[in-house]
Amino acid sequence: MQIDRRAFSYLLASALWRGAPAAGQNAPLPRRPPNFVLLLADDLGYGDLGCYGNTVIRTPNIDRLAADGVRFTDFYATPTCSPSRAALLTGRYPIRSGLTRVLIPGEHFGIPDSEVTLAEALKRRGYHTACIGKWHLGNRPAYRPNRHGFDHFYGLHYSNDMTLPVVRWPILRLFRDNQVVEAPVRQTTLTRRFTAEAVRFIENHRRDPFFLYLPYTMPHRPWSASRNFAGKSAHGRYGDAVEEMDWSVGEISRTLARTGIDDNTVVLFLSDNGPELLPNLRGGSAGIFRGGKASTWEGGVRVPCVARWPAGVPSGVVRMGITCLMDLYATILELAQADVPEDYIVDGRSLITYLRGETPCPRSTYFYYRKSELFAVRHGEWKLHFMKVRQGRQGLPAGPAPCEPLELYNLESDPGEKRNLEAHHPEIVAQLTELTAGFRESLTPGPHHPPRWRSVLPRIGFGRKKN
Repeated sequence: MQIDRRAFSYLLASALWRGAPAAGQNAPLPRRPPNFVLLLADDLGYGDLGCYGNTVIRTPNIDRLAADGVRFTDFYATPTCSPSRAALLTGRYPIRSGLTRVLIPGEHFGIPDSEVTLAEALKRRGYHTACIGKWHLGNRPAYRPNRHGFDHFYGLHYSNDMTLPVVRWPILRLFRDNQVVEAPVRQTTLTRRFTAEAVRFIENHRRDPFFLYLPYTMPHRPWSASRNFAGKSAHGRYGDAVEEMDWSVGEISRTLARTGIDDNTVVLFLSDNGPELLPNLRGGSAGIFRGGKASTWEGGVRVPCVARWPAGVPSGVVRMGITCLMDLYATILELAQADVPEDYIVDGRSLITYLRGETPCPRSTYFYYRKSELFAVRHGEWKLHFMKVRQGRQGLPAGPAPCEPLELYNLESDPGEKRNLEAHHPEIVAQLTELTAGFRESLTPGPHHPPRWRSVLPRIGFGRKKN
């Protein structure tokens, strides 16, 4: 990936090392490339944070990040867990890597060695790297975090609900690097323990550039919170889980301030997909948007995202351009002056100058994938659906179906996708259809993932081994 040196002029001046720091906890630190703290919620809805309009669930620490930094209004993930993590850590549409569906325990399938993760690129640049939380990109040794750029891992290999008695899942295990440290996992204290681990990592690496990736298990079901938060939220158990996660964000923010590195640390908080919509359960909210997790309606893929970096971006800013998970990959690597191989295609766009208000948003188009199928495209204010998830019993997703006729929505005037304008704007339908056809022709899909039943059988591998 080529680096825009002109956009980096500010960073070159601030990234020069100035010798060894003085001794003591509060000693001034050398100026250096920024640290990165990437906080990923699991199944958090667009309408679940105070800074996005929620008035019931208390999220003062996340709201403060938004007030001190940038809040995105049109930020996109993918409909489900594993593909979103793949897009975030590789900067590419998941179809390029084959990571297009949710992984289950025991699969001979996961993130290929051919993918260049954020952690790998930053580690080559001299960063210390840690993944603390839910990985969900493969649980066999070849696919684990320590094989893909992370110096340190503390967390779960897959989702916290993969312990249900309906399926014969293995016992949910907590790992430190490649060693099991707890089985079965005590989920009520996971957020607290992830936070303590993150605080230690920051304190231990305060004098060197670091990348901390903390993908929380919450508020994915089963909703869990520790004693200090259980039963305290006005929004029930879901609210308890979100409010404890907000507390965690506050602890990490206070640690950055206490160690004197707050000013030069980029903190990003976002969700991996929209909320799981559950009948008769008080869960997450997609706000004004239609649909939820597992769908490509806006409620399934438009997610909250806030960014704070006192040394580099203004505070109290709202950015309304089309942005997505893959753009964070390109942005972080440009800030760190880290490269990837020239033949590695990155779909993300750097947002640095856009964040500062110096240039327009670099992205005008986003393609919505669900598994391996391209369901919809957005270009500017227009969104065209080619496929959609059918609604089953009690409003739950019931599988894909083609849109007949195609469905066209103006997201600026109709963010809830209620009025199909396909018959009124055939020229827009034709334009977006042609745009999509060109993208499909330009894209080379990665290895096709095996079906789950085959992937758990012996001798079914995916990707090549690293040396």
